[in-house]
Amino acid sequence: MTGSLARLEARIVNCEQCPRLRDHCREVARVKRRAYRDRDYWGRPVPGFGDPLARLLVLGLAPGAHGANRTGRVFTGDRSGDWLYRALWQTGFANQPTSRDRDDGLRLDGAWVSSAVRCAPPDNKPLPAEIAACRPFLAREIALLPRVRVVVALGRIAFDSYLALAREAGRGAALARLQFAHDRQHQPTDGGPVLVSSYHPSQQNTSTGRLTEAMLRAVFERARSILTA
Repeated sequence: MTGSLARLEARIVNCEQCPRLRDHCREVARVKRRAYRDRDYWGRPVPGFGDPLARLLVLGLAPGAHGANRTGRVFTGDRSGDWLYRALWQTGFANQPTSRDRDDGLRLDGAWVSSAVRCAPPDNKPLPAEIAACRPFLAREIALLPRVRVVVALGRIAFDSYLALAREAGRGAALARLQFAHDRQHQPTDGGPVLVSSYHPSQQNTSTGRLTEAMLRAVFERARSILTA
């Protein structure tokens, strides 16, 4: 990791901007889920993870209470992460199909995974002010990943957060009137990264069949085809 990304990671990990989120993360880490009662929980904001030379940025909602809030690595240690990293592995962006903890040997090739909110929110529902408070971290992260050519937004909150960031950066006209839909490709008019919207691999979506493994894999096959065109 480059020095600038490492400094950003340190800022994220030490952030205390949102008392409600910080209290929730600490409480989850204190009480723990029975299956993980012998594990040490991270319990802090979770930074992005991946290849500093990434051409693909994957943007999710927030850490899972007993996933990334436990492991300290985004999309790691829960079923959403199982689906995401398997799809990334199947499409050549990851060296292995699973991610269980921070030291399991996972490496991403040409991809960076991040989230709109860096702390696990109660009921997976961050408040608008909490999403906005995290947005500068995402802005800085994107600035430090200048090779990114495709952004995959997993879920509407990630999609809306990216669009809000684009508006703040003066790119609103280039990404105006976009509508969220699964596996939809959005081409900005200013030559910026292509935005691909996707359902989030949450249990609510995967257990009901709203999102299947083939559907999620197709999203990253689309990203790969854009990058290789």
